[in-house]
Amino acid sequence: MEKTWRWFGKKDKITLDMLRQIGVEGIVTALHDVPNGEIWTEEAINDLKAYIESYGLRWSVVESLPVCEAIKYAGPEREQLIENYKISLANLGKCGVKTVCYNFMPVIDWIRTDLQHLWADGTSSLYFDRVRFAYFDLRILQREGAEKDYSAEELAKVAELDKTITEAEKESLIDTIIVKTQGFVNGNIKEGDKNPVNIFKNLLALYKGIDRDALRENMRYFLAAVMPVCEEYGVNMCVHPDDPPFQVLGLPRIVTNEEDIAWFLNAVDNPHNGLTFCAGSLSAGEHNDTRELARKFASRTHFVHLRSTAAMPGGNFIESSHLTGRGHLIDLIRIFEQENPNLPMRVDHGRMMLGDENKGYNPGYSFHGRMLALAQVEGMMAVVRDEMGIEN
Repeated sequence: MEKTWRWFGKKDKITLDMLRQIGVEGIVTALHDVPNGEIWTEEAINDLKAYIESYGLRWSVVESLPVCEAIKYAGPEREQLIENYKISLANLGKCGVKTVCYNFMPVIDWIRTDLQHLWADGTSSLYFDRVRFAYFDLRILQREGAEKDYSAEELAKVAELDKTITEAEKESLIDTIIVKTQGFVNGNIKEGDKNPVNIFKNLLALYKGIDRDALRENMRYFLAAVMPVCEEYGVNMCVHPDDPPFQVLGLPRIVTNEEDIAWFLNAVDNPHNGLTFCAGSLSAGEHNDTRELARKFASRTHFVHLRSTAAMPGGNFIESSHLTGRGHLIDLIRIFEQENPNLPMRVDHGRMMLGDENKGYNPGYSFHGRMLALAQVEGMMAVVRDEMGIEN
């Protein structure tokens, strides 16, 4: 597997020189300064590609070329946005950047309620608290009909939390759920936006009447439209699983489990239509066994995220060590090395440690923590290759 790293461009405090020194081979990045929906030009792609290559690295994966909301909910701008997307894909292919990770999550990308949940050893990691998320949904967002999405026990816990939660904690929930985790890369809401809750409500309203079947059809329509371009230029599209892999905020989520993955792969049955196998996102759902999913979908996987989560009582989950948790990373490495070797893989998130808060500008993306994770994964890869009789 190719060792890659998500890098956020020339403004990233983690430099390409630092990444080369720790053994990174490929870079996962995007044209973060280009607004969503606009065309990525060959000139801009080649400029960033040449910059990466000047450090002896290669641009392995685009993460991501965002799919605009109007494509997802089939707004009037859909056709033009898809045409722009096709031109960007063609330009990437012409420039030799052949793997594109994207997602089809409506409105909101990955969701956490705490970006720095402390562990006993002083490190911290991302955390999802089901009751605090329900509080945001019910009491802050005040989404119509939200009560039916939670159990009586969860509703009672929200009522108890309402007696003790502070205004600062409420503001922190808003900042964590719909600003920091969404706005740091091409998000719908960004730092400094006024009234983020109202902006978010307006975004949710765009999906009124869009159920699971409608969103699936919109994904199928999009993939069918872009696959001819992918075939012509040899570009692999790989969708990221929904994070977390279950329904939230009344929105349909359609890449959550084995049945969902099989559906979109079969709906547009083309080898360029594939999966980003994110072990962290998938393992956050107790209904998923990452090993079974890897065995089933290895041949249609184009990119791997090696991270792991630990499920906790009440629907909570936390980013775990890469050596533990429900990700079962060494087993995944065995499967992918056997079934689809040479895939680009990147370690993801891990723990914040040793001053990581000063090493990056994006929530949950450590330097030292990911460097430790990379070393752990390298050790697992060495074990697997030894088992397979492959020289390291």
